[in-house]
Amino acid sequence: MFNLKAITFVALSTLWLLSSPCHADNDMNLGSQCSLADNSTADSEYQTNLFNLLNSLAANAPIQNGFYTTTVGKGANKIYGLTQCRGDISSADCAACIKNAAMVRVCSEGKNFTIWFRWCLLRYSNLNFFGERKQSGMATGFDADLEDPNLVSEALNFTNALASSTPNQPLMFQTAVLDVGQSGKRYGLAQCTRDLSKSACRQCLNIQLNIFKNATGNRRGWEIYASSCSMLYHDYQFYFRASTPSNEGESCELLVPQDTHHIAWQLAWRF
Repeated sequence: MFNLKAITFVALSTLWLLSSPCHADNDMNLGSQCSLADNSTADSEYQTNLFNLLNSLAANAPIQNGFYTTTVGKGANKIYGLTQCRGDISSADCAACIKNAAMVRVCSEGKNFTIWFRWCLLRYSNLNFFGERKQSGMATGFDADLEDPNLVSEALNFTNALASSTPNQPLMFQTAVLDVGQSGKRYGLAQCTRDLSKSACRQCLNIQLNIFKNATGNRRGWEIYASSCSMLYHDYQFYFRASTPSNEGESCELLVPQDTHHIAWQLAWRF
């Protein structure tokens, strides 16, 4: 069972008012989840282990294809850590994202912590979570960003197909493009943490889509982030490199956006 919490807020959204269809995004802190305070985290040995774990994740993930797991310490002070960068991100941007994520200390007294940036995920816990599918996470989108009603079914089929094929990719990362004729194109991205099995990856993505199909199904742009997988869908190319460049066109360069106010929504859920 899970609890679903809906939050509506006014956000300063990023609109790409440029002629190019390739609009890669900026990195940003999307949110975090943590466990209740635990007094044992004040122990100097635990703090040293956490410091060493975060440094190890930041140093090793960029040179390990953007994914790394490690453990530090023994007994009650043992910590398990995992980090992963989005599959289209460069090693330099991956390193910068993880370092920024590691510096966020909103849960300094909790032993279970997950933080999402647009370009990376970082998790640590006193419990061994490696290889276990975890759905806790969030979804974001824009109320005014509605899909053409005639395309909703086609878009759902597109994202379902992406969820089915991503686990079979070498890095469990995939991008895809849906050509919808005069309505342009739709771009999708899906990824699972590479400690998961193929079946667990597929389950994670499918559960995400099922949880939020009513909220995201009629949107032209949305993003879902769980602790073990993520999926993004937009009507512009937001990623930097396609997983199959020969089929999907050129890489994307970062463009400077213009900002405008829109009503945004965010949904958070925890298992």
